Amino acid sequence: MELEELEEQEPVSPNGQYFSTNVISLSVLAVWEIEIPINPESQTISLLKNVFLPISPRFSSIMVENNGKKEWKRVEVKLEDHVMTPTFPSGLSLESYDKYFDDYISKLLTERFPQGKPLWEIHIINYPTSNAAANVIFKFHHALGDGYSLMGALISSMQRADNPSLPLTFPSRQRSEIKKENFVTKTFSGFCNTISDLWSGTLKTMNGDVLTPIRSGNDAIEFRPATVSTMTFSLDQIKSIKDKLGVTVNDVLAGMIFFGTRLYMQEMNQSSSEADCTAMVLLNTRIMGDYVSIEEMIKPNSKTPWGNRFTFMHVPIPKLTQLSNALDFIWNTHKIIKRKRNSLAAYFNSWILEIVHKFGGHEACGKFIHRTLKSTSMLISNLIGPVEQMSLANHPIKGLYFVVGGGPLGFEVTMVSYMGKVRVAFKMEKGVIDPQKLKSCMENALQMILNDSHEHICPSSTTI
Repeated sequence: MELEELEEQEPVSPNGQYFSTNVISLSVLAVWEIEIPINPESQTISLLKNVFLPISPRFSSIMVENNGKKEWKRVEVKLEDHVMTPTFPSGLSLESYDKYFDDYISKLLTERFPQGKPLWEIHIINYPTSNAAANVIFKFHHALGDGYSLMGALISSMQRADNPSLPLTFPSRQRSEIKKENFVTKTFSGFCNTISDLWSGTLKTMNGDVLTPIRSGNDAIEFRPATVSTMTFSLDQIKSIKDKLGVTVNDVLAGMIFFGTRLYMQEMNQSSSEADCTAMVLLNTRIMGDYVSIEEMIKPNSKTPWGNRFTFMHVPIPKLTQLSNALDFIWNTHKIIKRKRNSLAAYFNSWILEIVHKFGGHEACGKFIHRTLKSTSMLISNLIGPVEQMSLANHPIKGLYFVVGGGPLGFEVTMVSYMGKVRVAFKMEKGVIDPQKLKSCMENALQMILNDSHEHICPSSTTI
């Protein structure tokens, strides 16, 4: 039932329109691993009504189209239609429940949201798995917001497990020391980098990466079964490598992922270690700080606004044949990303989408994004989470991770920090990538990086 409209319907943001077309429909799945069984489940409706829905009007709105433009229309929400509690057989082993859970997530990743109701769902899996006593899966359409917005919304409904009266805190994100550069030199190099990145990005979108053990080139990958596998790394371990090398935490994580991916590719097909492969790395365009309140996000001139405020850059994955040791992957990644940041190509990508939207509409933009995603070998995205343990209605959250559904890529890597650890989730095209071999290669990559970093002389750097 539609609510009486007291104000004009708000237009859907351009990115929100691009992510909701006939060609592409992206969703975000956030998985909370609960320490204890969820009891009673009847609390869910009350929590949604009193805590979740007030977070944002988007959660009580549907997307409608008027004269080719999409708008948010407020509606009455039937909460029972948004809460799913699947039934599995009772008395099974943890391994069996792991299989049921994995199949359930795979199904969620390939399903599009039904029309006519707000674009979110909550799935309560009240069965034990190897990682948790129960799981809660929040599924959001990407049109509602990006990872920062949605994570902020979810965290705003959580409490600290140790002391609910205290606020959650987040890891320090001090910026690296910036070396002064000659203005003319920096401007000229930035111009050259922009031209180079735009040209290489255009060629990549047109031609695509070659087929490798991580890229099958299959059509309609977004509708094929997927496998989700996760790994947990110590944030202190990652920071120790960062301190010794004088780079950033993100450099270490990306370099480790690239190295582990190349090791896997080499193990599966020796020649693929020399293949040209590209990763699409997502960048937040906000002036980043810690997560802020929803009230702050929706202010007109907020520095951390709600919505989809990100862009992307193409990053070539270093080749094993180009590098002499494991640390070279970290330094090479640091060098590439630093150069990419001294380029306006990522912002030109947003401008190009605006031009396509102006002349072709949101469906044309959807096709452009679909082709751009499909042309790359992998996607990388990361978020930060709280330092302290969170609790949802007195149910402590043991761990969390997120994955993206609806994209035409066969290999996606997402990362989130929580309680001093980094959780890495790998979403893979089922039957194409071997999850166990991939995880083994990632473990080997980290161990080799750790071993080499112990022998490296620590530079005098305060890079964070």
